[in-house]
Amino acid sequence: MSSPCRPVFLLFFGLVLSTPAWAFDPGQVNAAQPGSAAKTHPGKLDPLTTKIEILLDRVHFSPGEIDGKPGENVEKALTAFAQAQGTKWDKKWTPELWQALSNGAPENLFTHYTITEDDVRGPFLKKVPSKLEDMKDLPGLYYTSAREELAERFHVSENLLAALNPKAAFDKAGESLVVPIVTDNPLSKRVTRIVVDKSAQTVEAFDSKNDLIAFYPATVGSEEKPAPSGRSKVTTIKKNPPYRYNPKYHFKGVSAEKPFTVKPGPNSPVGLVWIGLTGEGYGIHGTAEPNKVSKTASHGCVRLTNWDALQLAAAVRKGVPVEFMDGEPSRSAHGQSAHPRETVGGH
Repeated sequence: MSSPCRPVFLLFFGLVLSTPAWAFDPGQVNAAQPGSAAKTHPGKLDPLTTKIEILLDRVHFSPGEIDGKPGENVEKALTAFAQAQGTKWDKKWTPELWQALSNGAPENLFTHYTITEDDVRGPFLKKVPSKLEDMKDLPGLYYTSAREELAERFHVSENLLAALNPKAAFDKAGESLVVPIVTDNPLSKRVTRIVVDKSAQTVEAFDSKNDLIAFYPATVGSEEKPAPSGRSKVTTIKKNPPYRYNPKYHFKGVSAEKPFTVKPGPNSPVGLVWIGLTGEGYGIHGTAEPNKVSKTASHGCVRLTNWDALQLAAAVRKGVPVEFMDGEPSRSAHGQSAHPRETVGGH
């Protein structure tokens, strides 16, 4: 699709992450409780934060990429989760809130996964180009390694995956990995309304009863090209979409005067799925850089991690309303939009 959604920052696409030489014990994560002391790891991975991130992911209040480190996205998810429970998150756990988050979770939040031949077969890219124009001649915007592919499949950072499996050969079929239990967990209800908060950089999904059933950190627009305001609606849903650049968007660093297409793939500027919205080139989509969600700018679109975008896309249909808010309450005491707006147009 033609879209003004190319990420502003692409400088880290070719970054090679080093494998930690130390292990991160999943047993410590399973045992972690609020108020308990835990050993500090060289990679600054925190067992309790990791546990909270996994639990939030499992109940559809996404912390974004599970990286084992405290941060803004975890706080956003906890704030939304507490609100859905009828209380507030003030950075202090109550027994009731912890019980609500951990209820139904297995005692062991990890499982073993055996790397398959398909996982290591590729194709893989040696490096994702930093310039959009250099992407157009590639056969696909594939993963750069099996480790990147596996980390995304289990919603974790590559460093956390490596720390959980310090001796693993990620390019070897038959290798057994320790991974969090976060997959095969679709939304159980249909999404009938989406709220995008441009100020908070979040996406909320509601069901037919106006109950909040999913929450995602997001990158929403930029100062250069802000996201729209008002009401929109879902017009199309496409998995593994191509990306079509339109010269009229005049992106910085792109000199092409004619339209061109970037082939699909997880490292495409629009990731693994596109939820098209009213207005030319606007949509909710995945990203090649899950670690930068809610931390960098886009060109007017709404970027989620690939797995969050896929989860949302599976639960929406054409015609679902989407509200772009400028920091106002997304719902009243009765779950209705507190500030209705006009229909969104394009740039």
